[in-house]
Amino acid sequence: MAATRATDGPSARAMFAALQTHALAQGLALRPPPAEPTTCCGRGCNGCVWEGFADAAEYWRQEALLVLGYE
Repeated sequence: MAATRATDGPSARAMFAALQTHALAQGLALRPPPAEPTTCCGRGCNGCVWEGFADAAEYWRQEALLVLGYE
């Protein structure tokens, strides 16, 4: 089981939920996932807050997979 990398808010929420469900089924706890940005202006800025969120979500995913024993 390897949840795929999140590419936006909805896919991140789905990925977080899937991995948290697997953790609960194994009796494990994961740290809280990163919060979604609230300051995006929607202009596609270089260095958009969503890029940082995607990086943080990927770090969280990798850490969760290690805790779950998938990697």
